[in-house]
This record gives sequence, C-alpha cells and structure tokens, in this order.
Amino acid sequence: MLGIAGAMALVLGIIGIYGVISYAVSQRNREIGIRLALGAQQHELRRMFVISGLALAGIGVAIGLAAVGLTRLVKSLLFGISPLDPLTYAVVPLVLVAAAVLASYLPARRAASVDPVEALRAE
Repeated sequence: MLGIAGAMALVLGIIGIYGVISYAVSQRNREIGIRLALGAQQHELRRMFVISGLALAGIGVAIGLAAVGLTRLVKSLLFGISPLDPLTYAVVPLVLVAAAVLASYLPARRAASVDPVEALRAE
C-alpha cells in the first residue's frame, strides 16, 4: 500500500513540476522571444528552465531528507525494512531528481522552439 501511495506521490510531483515549469514558459514567452532574437542558443534556454525545475526538486528533496526525525511515526507501518534504510535515502532522491529533469525538459524544449517573430508579435 505504501508503494502505491509513493508511486502516486511521484506521479503527482511530476505533474506539479511540469505544470509550474509550463506556466513559467507561457508567462515568459515574450522574454524567450527577445532572448532568441538577440542570439540566445536553444540549449541555453532549455538549461535555464531545467535548472529552475531542478531547484524546485532540490528544495523538495532537502525538506524530505530533513524530515528523517519523523520516521518514528511511521515505524509501525514498515514491515521488513528499517525506517533509517540508507539505500532508500540514497535511491529515492536520485529518482525524484531524475523525474524532475524529465518533467522540466518537456516545457523547456517547447520554450526553445518558440519562433521569436511570433512571440513578439503576439503581444
């Protein structure tokens, strides 16, 4: 049951990061058009949005790792593993960061493919 809940939390987190980065891309469409018109490279724009997604994921991972003190509360729900399992604390942040990269790469790719003329003409 906890595995299903964890998987659902991961999916909701991916959707949340995708939504936030996608909204940021749509709000900064004019800025992206100006940057592209002035000669910014597409990989620089992708990197800019992926780094902002990684910052969000990093904050979440830091808060999650800081909550290690709360493991005593869920100790009765765990069967067969320790609440301070080092493998879990190493693998889960890596999976979350990889998911954040994937969730932020798609809107970043869309931002890099914006036509500068259309972006500036739209407003």
